[in-house]
Amino acid sequence: FFFFFFVCISVKETNTIRTMAEDLPGVRMGTLFFPYKYIALVLLMVQTTSSILVLRLSRTWTSEEGGRYISTTAVVMSEVFKLFGSFVLLGREVGRGPISVFQYAMTEITSNPMGTLKLGVPALLYTIQNNLLFVALSNLSAATYQVTYQLKILTTAVFSVTLLSKVVSGRQWLSLLLLTIGVALVQMPTSSSGDDDDDDAAVVDSGNAFIGLVAVLSACCSSGFAGVYFEKILKGTKQSLWLRNIQLSLFSIVLGLIGVYINDGEAVIRDGFFQHYTNITWLAISLQAFGGLIIAAVIKFADNILKGFANSISIILTGVLSFLFIGDVQLSLFFFLGTLFVVVSTFMYGHPSSQPSKPTNLPK
Repeated sequence: FFFFFFVCISVKETNTIRTMAEDLPGVRMGTLFFPYKYIALVLLMVQTTSSILVLRLSRTWTSEEGGRYISTTAVVMSEVFKLFGSFVLLGREVGRGPISVFQYAMTEITSNPMGTLKLGVPALLYTIQNNLLFVALSNLSAATYQVTYQLKILTTAVFSVTLLSKVVSGRQWLSLLLLTIGVALVQMPTSSSGDDDDDDAAVVDSGNAFIGLVAVLSACCSSGFAGVYFEKILKGTKQSLWLRNIQLSLFSIVLGLIGVYINDGEAVIRDGFFQHYTNITWLAISLQAFGGLIIAAVIKFADNILKGFANSISIILTGVLSFLFIGDVQLSLFFFLGTLFVVVSTFMYGHPSSQPSKPTNLPK
């Protein structure tokens, strides 16, 4: 949005901006040119907002038989979708057909068994994180979850400092402090008065807020560590990002099936793996699966400022749409202030002016 805004207000700089944009990889449609990074970020914004809202709906609605689907099976199916998507993208990258790309992937995986086994750690953490996501959205409103889940920025920063020896600037630490304050404000209880609020309170109290909060905080820790660990692996290898996603999905499917057997084995044997699945369940699974691929594309093509902008817009959209169409959130002054703090801190953390200055090697 900023890109098109600057194009419109500055005729003098239009040709320069167009030239810079066309130097980037992208898609041309006639006279229009769309860089991949802007396409990826728009998709990220839409996917993040829609996946949270749809998943929240899928966990609050019941099927025609009067039950809800088993969330552990949905995690497995999401990884299956992601696996097929990664194979397709890997095929496009290496320019091979389905059978050839499958053979290529298997060769790459088996030729480096230790490198493949290293992905078992983030795969386990991502599997736990995805299961916690379902638990959180079964007990929290979509807006509350979206705002609270931004604490993953804090956990990622802490793990980046400890595991990757990254430097975090003073302005970034300030943004993390604002983020923590914002999340705390959103969690402040709201008081209901009068009979007019009874219906809204019933919707909000449909789950256990404490369980939801613990689940989302645990997911933040899992996401932070897994993301940093995965980044460390990517920096130490020349393998394709899509090949790494295939490896992650293979591990996650196996681990997810183990989770199904341990937690819901009897229910699956009794009523089937896909019990109480509806169209909205499949939509939620699809959004979760392809969201992982979109995030991978964003990592490849976009910079931090654009990711922060897209994420901030997604937070606002989730809150507005959750209030208008689901009605599972009570808007209050605390919620508005907390959301504002989180949006500002998210954008501030990734802004170039907040990045730590690089040391110079100039002689004294």
